[in-house]
Parts: sequence; C-alpha cells; structure tokens
Amino acid sequence: MLPTKERAEEILREGESMNPGPWGDHSRTVAHCAQCIAKQTGMDADKAYIAGLLHDIGRRFGKRHLGHVIDGYRYMMDLGYDEAAKICLTHSFNVQSIDNYVGNRDATESETEEIIRKLEEAVYDDYDRLIQLCDAISGAGFVMDIVDRMNDVKNRYGSYAQDKWENNIYLKSYFEEKMGRDLYEAVEKERFHI
Repeated sequence: MLPTKERAEEILREGESMNPGPWGDHSRTVAHCAQCIAKQTGMDADKAYIAGLLHDIGRRFGKRHLGHVIDGYRYMMDLGYDEAAKICLTHSFNVQSIDNYVGNRDATESETEEIIRKLEEAVYDDYDRLIQLCDAISGAGFVMDIVDRMNDVKNRYGSYAQDKWENNIYLKSYFEEKMGRDLYEAVEKERFHI
C-alpha cells in the first residue's frame, strides 16, 4: 500500500519540520523525475511520484546515513505503507547488497542485520530501479548529470563502489530504451527547478 499523493506530500512536510535540510527538495526532485519517466514507460505515474517523495523519509528522524534506510522502512511499515517501506529500503542498494553502500555505516548491529535480511528477501521491480535511477540524478531542487551526481557523492564520502557506479549507468540506459528518448530530456533537466 501507498498513501495518496496529498498524504505523501504531508508526510514529507512533517518530516522536514522535524529535520530541516536539503533532503526535502531532493525528494521532490526524485518524485518529479520518477513521475516523468513513469508516464513515458507505461508505469503508474502517481505511484512513482509517491515512491520518490518518500524514499528518504527516514531522514525525518535526524542526520543518519545507513540508518535512514531502516528508519524510513520501519516508519512506513508502522503507517501501513509497505510499498513505500520497500522503496525506503531498496533505494540505496542498486546492487541489492549492503556491501556497496556509499556513506557512513551508522546503523546499529541489529539494524544492519535487519537491512541485510530485508534486502535478501526483496524482489526488485521497475519501481525500485526507477527510484534508484532518479536518486542518482537528483540534487536538492534540480536535476543533475548522473556522472556529476556520482562524483559529488564520491567527493563527499571518499569512494563510490564501481559496481554501483556501473549499475547506475545501466539503469540510465535501461529506462532510456524503455522511453525511446534521452533521460535528461524526459525529466526536463534544463527546465526543472524548485
């Protein structure tokens, strides 16, 4: 299950009031990109938009890196939104393994074990892949070139797993082929700004 678009926007605003920061506009950018791509690939555009809005909702609980994944998953499960919970979990793992996580591993041992277990159980679909791609091209209120975004993350954290990098490039070509057009044109890269 997913919340309505209106409820998802409300959840995001509530989260921003608890932990203000650029993650809110980043989430809106992911939602915009996901909706644009979904419309052009026959996917449910509302579902894609909602998943994009809520993928980082674990950040409402404070500044955490790996921890935001499990915080968001648990929060969405508590609200009964299992589809959103899955996206909160999968968006950071385009290779479906915790091994290539980029960022601080600040989750507790039990949280990390839960993430690993839930990842092993997850069956990825095009909504998981779509949000992973859109996360990899979204700044805080604007669309970025995928290589620039990955380099930005690499510069902030000191590394970027090669298999994660290559899979992001694959996701770009995968959705371009499904759309039959350039990714950046599809998501209005030059025109979209919050």
